[in-house]
Amino acid sequence: MEASSSYAVIDANTGRLLEGSNANTELPIASLTKVWTALTVLDNVSLDDEITISNAAATQEGSSLYLKAGEVWTVESLLYGLLLQSGNDAAYALAEHTGGSIEGFTKLMNEKIQLAGLENSHFTNPSGLHHDDHYASALDMANMFRLALQNKSYTQIASAKSYTPKERAVNWRNKHKLLHFNEYAVAGKTGYTKVAGRTLVTYFEDNGKKVIVVTLNHSNDWNTHSSLAANVFQTYDNVKVVEKGKYRLLDKQIIEVKKDYFLLLKKEEKDVTKNVLMIPRKSSEKKPYLWNVTINNEVALKFNVMKIK
Repeated sequence: MEASSSYAVIDANTGRLLEGSNANTELPIASLTKVWTALTVLDNVSLDDEITISNAAATQEGSSLYLKAGEVWTVESLLYGLLLQSGNDAAYALAEHTGGSIEGFTKLMNEKIQLAGLENSHFTNPSGLHHDDHYASALDMANMFRLALQNKSYTQIASAKSYTPKERAVNWRNKHKLLHFNEYAVAGKTGYTKVAGRTLVTYFEDNGKKVIVVTLNHSNDWNTHSSLAANVFQTYDNVKVVEKGKYRLLDKQIIEVKKDYFLLLKKEEKDVTKNVLMIPRKSSEKKPYLWNVTINNEVALKFNVMKIK
């Protein structure tokens, strides 16, 4: 890959980095921004809300749905246009409606970035048009997509192959080619500006294995995503590392794990997942314990468990 490019492949269940290059480097991401725009909208307003398109939204530069000032659209239709067709006019209209202004909306986006613990990202607009202070790392972008996919409405929209809005007799085909041609590609987002180059995020699923691939400034991205995902599916196994049930601790406390936990592991990593640390939180009945699963002394998975007596 080019010097100013990066990529990351993560376990979509845990966010653990499986493969990568320059994965924490801050780079322009173009329209991959709209992943976070959509999630910020979904967390703050209803899909049924109606938006009257402003003149400012209708005259946005770049990729467009050709919205006209004065038209009334639902949030849901605009989100489909945002994620399938990458409409900058839709991004602007959704941001004005959700945040009261572009500045108000980007404040919401950045607060959300901080809450998610993403340290190599900052946004100045909802569409991804170039700005020196608008960037993310490949690893942060992969985790943004992982968090977005936890929202059912987001997943439904981002995985749609096409959509016809009730407001207009058009059929929007998802610009993400792999959704149409790769049987394992479930959802994704494309991006491009002259400065950022080609950017791409894809969620792949194969027989219970779930991965997210991000490439920033990489020209051969369709093939790269397919081969990176195929490589992980071939070299990693989906391994149950914690089984649901009740556990007695050394201090006689009993805790309950409510579900099975899995990690994607290479063959040589399988033996070291037995390194499980149980850390009690401050002494209080209501405080949870923190269960860490470590691989080579690095935490690969952590979750809270409550004691039951």
